[in-house]
Amino acid sequence: MTFSITARTVLVTGAGRGMGRLYVERAIQEGAAAVVLWDVDGNALEDVVTSLTSTATALHSYVVDVASLESIQAAAQSVLNDVGVPDMLVNNAGIVRGKYFWEHDHTTDIDATLDINLGGPMHVTRAFLPAMIERGTPGSILNIASASGTLAVPRMSVYAATKWAMIGWSDSLRLELVEAGHPIAVTTLIPSYIKTGMFEGARGPLMTPLMEPEYVVDKAWRGALEGRARVQLPWTVQLAGTLRNLLPQPVWDVVAGRVFRVYSSMEKFTGRPVSTSTDQKADR
Repeated sequence: MTFSITARTVLVTGAGRGMGRLYVERAIQEGAAAVVLWDVDGNALEDVVTSLTSTATALHSYVVDVASLESIQAAAQSVLNDVGVPDMLVNNAGIVRGKYFWEHDHTTDIDATLDINLGGPMHVTRAFLPAMIERGTPGSILNIASASGTLAVPRMSVYAATKWAMIGWSDSLRLELVEAGHPIAVTTLIPSYIKTGMFEGARGPLMTPLMEPEYVVDKAWRGALEGRARVQLPWTVQLAGTLRNLLPQPVWDVVAGRVFRVYSSMEKFTGRPVSTSTDQKADR
C-alpha cells in the first residue's frame, strides 16, 4: 500500500528538536495540510513553530508528556476536537540511559525509560487509532525502535528492553490491522546509532558508521509511505541479527564483542544532560 501525505494530517511526538523536527519538515515538504507537534519542552516547540510558520501547512503545537497517560489523553482529545483525526502518527519521542543496570535509579531511569519509550507510543496510538479505524481511510503509523532491540548491548539494558518490546508490539499491531482489514500500515524503524545529541559519545560497531539524521528520516519516511513492515539501517543491522540467530551464544559473544565491537559501543557514551522537565528528546 502506497500512502501520500499530501493534504493530510501528521502527528509527531518529540517534535521539538532533532529527528522529530526533521519529520515535521518532511511532512511540510510533501504538502501536509496540518502537522501536530507534541513535545514536553514548550520552548523548543515554540522555536520550531516560529521558524516554520511561513509554510502553507497549518502547525498545531501541544506541550505533552508522553510518560503520562493523562497528558496524552487530554492532548489527544484537543487534537481530535481542534484539528481532526491524524492520518499519520510518528512515535518518535524517547530517552536513553547509558549506564550499567544496577546504576539505574528506579524512577528517573527505569520508570522514565519504560514510560516514555514504550508506554508512550502505545498510549499515543491507542488514543487515536479507534478514530483512524472508524474513519476507514488509509493511514500510517511509524514507530521508532532501535537496533538495540535486536541485539543485547551493555550499558543500555533498560533502553534495549523498551526497544525489544517496541518491535514486538509494533509488528503485532501491524498484523492485527491487516487481519482486521483496516487500511492502516505500521512501519517499524530499526536503526543503529545516529549523529544526534541523544547518543553523544557512542561508537558505531564495525562497518556501521554513525548515520546522518536526514538520511535516516528519509529512509524511514519513504518506508512508511510505501507500507514497509520494517526499515533496518544500515545493512549491517540485518546482518548482525542473522548471525546472532545462527551462531551459538558463546561464539556470537566473541563475534559481537571482539569483531563487530557491539558490546563496547557505549563505553564512551555521554548523551544529553538529563533534565527532569525537558528530557523527552527526538529519539535516536
